[in-house]
Amino acid sequence: MRLTMLPGFLLLMPLAEIAGFVIVGKAIGLWATLGLVMLSFVAGMMLLRRQGIGILQRMSMEGRAGAVPGRELLRPAMFVIAALLLIIPGFISDIVALLIFIPAVRDLAWNYVSRRFVVVGASGPSRTSAHSPYRDNNATVVDIDADDYQRDPNGKSPWSGKSLGE
Repeated sequence: MRLTMLPGFLLLMPLAEIAGFVIVGKAIGLWATLGLVMLSFVAGMMLLRRQGIGILQRMSMEGRAGAVPGRELLRPAMFVIAALLLIIPGFISDIVALLIFIPAVRDLAWNYVSRRFVVVGASGPSRTSAHSPYRDNNATVVDIDADDYQRDPNGKSPWSGKSLGE
């Protein structure tokens, strides 16, 4: 999702959830609707307690160590996200949470997320995933000190827009 769409999404999501409450409430009644909301809350709390926040801490530790959190960490992390979505009252968030339990949806999420992982450490950004299309084992690394280059355009650079013969 583009960042420019985020305010509209944040405004429309509660309205969509309210519309979902009205539609479900008309179909099954008030008490059954409230029962479903409470049931999803309890299920989300149980799932969050079972998975725990420890998975997010493990992902953070791996990121600080310079490793890209792997696919084996994605499944529990997605379950934590699903648990949080189940805790939020509303049927649309519950549907999204239930979709996360489908392995094909998790695989799509992994494909989307793994291409965008960039681990930033003391040596700068790097893409270190074994399955990343950005990984190049034959790449030459050149270590440059701050004195070895200048950021000031001097007109002799091939990227300055001027040719060297001018």
